[in-house]
Amino acid sequence: MARIPRWLARAPIPLLRAGLGPLLSPYVLVEHLGRRTRRRRYVVLTVVLREPGAVVVAAGYGPGSQWYRNLVADPRVRLWWRHAVGVRGRAELLDAPEGTRLLERYRRLHPWRARMLARALGLDLDRPGTLEQVAARVPFVRLSSPRL
Repeated sequence: MARIPRWLARAPIPLLRAGLGPLLSPYVLVEHLGRRTRRRRYVVLTVVLREPGAVVVAAGYGPGSQWYRNLVADPRVRLWWRHAVGVRGRAELLDAPEGTRLLERYRRLHPWRARMLARALGLDLDRPGTLEQVAARVPFVRLSSPRL
Protein backbone atom coordinates (compact mmCIF):
# COMPACT_ATOMS: atom_id res chain seq x y z
CA MET A 1 0.00 0.00 0.00
CA ALA A 2 1.34 3.45 -0.89
CA ARG A 3 2.24 5.60 2.08
CA ILE A 4 0.25 8.74 2.80
CA PRO A 5 2.49 11.83 2.74
CA ARG A 6 3.42 12.86 6.28
CA TRP A 7 2.08 16.40 5.92
CA LEU A 8 -1.30 15.06 4.81
CA ALA A 9 -1.47 12.43 7.57
CA ARG A 10 -0.72 15.09 10.19
CA ALA A 11 -3.04 17.80 8.81
CA PRO A 12 -6.10 16.81 10.92
CA ILE A 13 -4.17 16.89 14.23
CA PRO A 14 -4.79 20.58 15.08
CA LEU A 15 -8.43 20.29 14.02
CA LEU A 16 -9.05 17.25 16.24
CA ARG A 17 -7.17 18.80 19.17
CA ALA A 18 -9.33 21.93 18.80
CA GLY A 19 -12.45 19.83 19.39
CA LEU A 20 -13.65 19.61 15.78
CA GLY A 21 -13.96 15.83 16.02
CA PRO A 22 -17.64 15.79 15.02
CA LEU A 23 -16.58 17.14 11.62
CA LEU A 24 -13.91 14.45 11.27
CA SER A 25 -15.72 11.53 12.94
CA PRO A 26 -14.23 8.67 10.93
CA TYR A 27 -10.86 9.70 12.37
CA VAL A 28 -9.49 9.40 15.89
CA LEU A 29 -6.45 11.25 17.20
CA VAL A 30 -4.30 9.09 19.46
CA GLU A 31 -1.69 10.55 21.79
CA HIS A 32 0.84 7.97 22.92
CA LEU A 33 4.36 7.93 24.34
CA GLY A 34 7.44 7.18 22.30
CA ARG A 35 8.86 3.88 23.48
CA ARG A 36 12.42 5.22 23.69
CA THR A 37 12.07 8.99 24.06
CA ARG A 38 8.94 8.90 26.29
CA ARG A 39 7.86 12.04 24.42
CA ARG A 40 4.24 12.57 23.40
CA ARG A 41 3.48 11.44 19.89
CA TYR A 42 0.31 11.86 17.85
CA VAL A 43 -1.23 9.78 15.09
CA VAL A 44 -4.50 10.18 13.21
CA LEU A 45 -6.17 6.84 12.46
CA THR A 46 -9.31 5.79 10.64
CA VAL A 47 -11.96 4.24 12.86
CA VAL A 48 -12.86 0.83 11.41
CA LEU A 49 -15.62 -0.04 13.87
CA ARG A 50 -17.36 1.63 16.79
CA GLU A 51 -18.09 -0.38 19.92
CA PRO A 52 -19.62 0.70 23.23
CA GLY A 53 -16.86 2.69 24.98
CA ALA A 54 -14.31 1.93 22.28
CA VAL A 55 -13.22 2.35 18.69
CA VAL A 56 -11.26 -0.16 16.62
CA VAL A 57 -8.46 0.90 14.28
CA ALA A 58 -6.13 -1.02 11.99
CA ALA A 59 -2.36 -0.75 11.63
CA GLY A 60 -2.63 -0.54 7.85
CA TYR A 61 1.14 -0.47 7.37
CA GLY A 62 1.61 -3.49 9.63
CA PRO A 63 3.10 -4.13 13.07
CA GLY A 64 6.24 -2.18 12.17
CA SER A 65 4.37 1.13 12.32
CA GLN A 66 5.97 3.40 14.90
CA TRP A 67 2.67 4.20 16.64
CA TYR A 68 1.84 0.48 16.87
CA ARG A 69 5.24 -0.35 18.34
CA ASN A 70 4.78 2.47 20.85
CA LEU A 71 1.42 1.02 21.94
CA VAL A 72 3.02 -2.40 22.37
CA ALA A 73 5.49 -0.77 24.79
CA ASP A 74 2.88 1.34 26.63
CA PRO A 75 -0.87 0.94 26.00
CA ARG A 76 -1.89 4.16 27.80
CA VAL A 77 -3.33 6.73 25.39
CA ARG A 78 -5.33 9.94 25.17
CA LEU A 79 -8.04 10.09 22.53
CA TRP A 80 -9.83 12.77 20.53
CA TRP A 81 -12.89 11.41 18.77
CA ARG A 82 -16.18 13.12 18.07
CA HIS A 83 -17.07 14.98 21.30
CA ALA A 84 -14.43 13.22 23.40
CA VAL A 85 -11.50 15.62 23.68
CA GLY A 86 -8.27 14.35 25.21
CA VAL A 87 -9.85 11.53 27.22
CA ARG A 88 -7.66 8.93 28.85
CA GLY A 89 -7.85 5.49 27.35
CA ARG A 90 -6.14 2.19 26.83
CA ALA A 91 -5.04 0.31 23.73
CA GLU A 92 -5.72 -3.39 23.42
CA LEU A 93 -3.79 -5.23 20.72
CA LEU A 94 -6.07 -7.80 19.10
CA ASP A 95 -4.98 -11.19 17.81
CA ALA A 96 -5.54 -12.43 14.25
CA PRO A 97 -8.69 -14.50 14.99
CA GLU A 98 -10.31 -11.43 16.60
CA GLY A 99 -9.16 -9.37 13.59
CA THR A 100 -10.89 -11.84 11.27
CA ARG A 101 -14.13 -11.53 13.27
CA LEU A 102 -13.88 -7.73 13.08
CA LEU A 103 -13.32 -7.84 9.32
CA GLU A 104 -16.35 -10.10 8.91
CA ARG A 105 -18.42 -7.63 10.94
CA TYR A 106 -17.07 -4.70 8.92
CA ARG A 107 -17.95 -6.47 5.66
CA ARG A 108 -21.48 -7.13 6.93
CA LEU A 109 -22.04 -3.57 8.24
CA HIS A 110 -20.32 -1.73 5.38
CA PRO A 111 -20.50 -3.93 2.26
CA TRP A 112 -19.84 -1.12 -0.21
CA ARG A 113 -16.82 0.24 1.71
CA ALA A 114 -15.45 -3.28 2.17
CA ARG A 115 -15.65 -3.95 -1.59
CA MET A 116 -13.94 -0.64 -2.41
CA LEU A 117 -11.16 -1.28 0.10
CA ALA A 118 -10.66 -4.84 -1.14
CA ARG A 119 -10.49 -3.62 -4.73
CA ALA A 120 -7.91 -0.96 -3.78
CA LEU A 121 -5.80 -3.62 -2.06
CA GLY A 122 -6.22 -6.10 -4.92
CA LEU A 123 -8.15 -8.58 -2.77
CA ASP A 124 -11.07 -10.82 -3.60
CA LEU A 125 -13.44 -10.93 -0.63
CA ASP A 126 -15.28 -13.92 -2.10
CA ARG A 127 -12.15 -16.09 -2.06
CA PRO A 128 -12.04 -18.29 1.08
CA GLY A 129 -9.31 -17.32 3.51
CA THR A 130 -8.92 -13.72 2.32
CA LEU A 131 -10.06 -12.17 5.59
CA GLU A 132 -7.77 -14.45 7.58
CA GLN A 133 -4.81 -13.41 5.40
CA VAL A 134 -5.58 -9.73 5.90
CA ALA A 135 -6.01 -10.14 9.67
CA ALA A 136 -2.67 -11.97 9.86
CA ARG A 137 -0.89 -9.03 8.13
CA VAL A 138 -2.84 -6.05 9.50
CA PRO A 139 -3.08 -5.87 13.29
CA PHE A 140 -6.17 -4.34 14.87
CA VAL A 141 -6.23 -2.23 18.01
CA ARG A 142 -9.19 -1.52 20.30
CA LEU A 143 -8.92 1.94 21.87
CA SER A 144 -11.20 2.09 24.86
CA SER A 145 -12.26 4.76 27.29
CA PRO A 146 -15.36 5.03 29.45
CA ARG A 147 -15.80 8.55 28.05
CA LEU A 148 -16.10 7.53 24.39
